[in-house]
Amino acid sequence: QVQLVESGGGLAQPGGSLRLSCAASGFTFSSYAMSWARQAPGKGLEWVSGILSDGSDTYYADSVKGRFTISRDNAKNTVYLQMNSLKTEDTALYYCTKGFTATPWGQGTQVTVSS
Repeated sequence: QVQLVESGGGLAQPGGSLRLSCAASGFTFSSYAMSWARQAPGKGLEWVSGILSDGSDTYYADSVKGRFTISRDNAKNTVYLQMNSLKTEDTALYYCTKGFTATPWGQGTQVTVSS
């Protein structure tokens, strides 16, 4: 069955950085575009960033453009999200998803940005 296991979250100060990882199994990872989505406290799911199956192109929500970078390693069945210049409004539970959806499969990893 499909498994997506997110890791790398934690507490960061405003302006700081974190790198999230998502290990995938149970499907042919290299055949699927992948995305990151997030859910802030009291808010709905928000699609954040996506990457094509071969990593040839990436896409970002306006809220994170220029600060976040998505990448993938198909040999390791892993997708990453490098988050720089973090803001308090980036505080959320972050999920990786299949395709360009905001539908979570795993438990997510908590990112808290606070001074």
